[in-house]
Amino acid sequence: MTEQVWVDNGDVRLRVEVTGEGPLLLCVPGWPELPHSWRHQVEHFSQRGYRVAALEVRGYGQSSSPPEPERYTLTELASDVSAVVAALSDEPVVLLGHDWGAPIVWTTAVRYPDQVRGVAGLSVPYTPPAPFSVLDIFDKLYPDRFFYMLTFQEPGVAEAEFAPDVRAALKAVYYALSGDAPVNSLLADAPRDAPFLSVLPTPPAGPLSFLTDAELDVIAATFVKSGMTGSLNRYRALPHDVAASADIQGATVDRPAVFLAGEKDAVRAVLPGADLFATAANGCTDFRGATLIPDVGHWVQQEAPAAVNAALEEFLAGL
Repeated sequence: MTEQVWVDNGDVRLRVEVTGEGPLLLCVPGWPELPHSWRHQVEHFSQRGYRVAALEVRGYGQSSSPPEPERYTLTELASDVSAVVAALSDEPVVLLGHDWGAPIVWTTAVRYPDQVRGVAGLSVPYTPPAPFSVLDIFDKLYPDRFFYMLTFQEPGVAEAEFAPDVRAALKAVYYALSGDAPVNSLLADAPRDAPFLSVLPTPPAGPLSFLTDAELDVIAATFVKSGMTGSLNRYRALPHDVAASADIQGATVDRPAVFLAGEKDAVRAVLPGADLFATAANGCTDFRGATLIPDVGHWVQQEAPAAVNAALEEFLAGL
């Protein structure tokens, strides 16, 4: 049985889905995802002696959604994770994070190491905080060219694209980043001011290979109710991360760490001419390895749940 738990972190209230009994695994989803994205891991590990919690990140679903972008820095989001850990476990826990959830759990491991037994980052490797914004880098790497993080900066623009048909927009995003779409569809060679959805390939008429139509309906209904702004505010917080992370610039992750991703993940190619996944061990002092899964895109724990679960089992066994 899955229990709904509410955790307060100051004025932010967080919804957490908790399943099973045993040592805690805390799963943190990314954009634009909900606890449902961890369903295969929740089922697998809750049946193997773990208590598995899946967080509804601030800005999503029924969790609090402050309007100010500066409330979505990695520092604040890591404090949410810390609050959830404190509420659910008296012992250090294993953190699993995907997409934006990965930087959130990496940051949690840096800021709250005593609460963390191990950390698994999916799709986004650890990057130590720097004295400049990653947006400045992308602005130079994609001169006069479309790049989604830059497109998301103007409040209301992406929201207006999603609003007419949230379900269709989400389906387009999920398909474009999956292993079923043309490789690196998200990194289209388009003008800087191209609308976000216009650069994405058309998804198939039927259900996606890793998500049923019924599941998509539920996810879309949640975003229709909550709106997209809270989820997009994480991107708009990027300029605020610099000051918020000034005290941990260059910090290393000193807890046992592992990285998992799909070989066809577009995140791998966000730095033109470089393989971001080749840096997976950088900044980790106890790195236990990287697993790249063939023929799989960005939604790795949904597209290849058996392979991800096996890699996570190996990691957990070594802790």
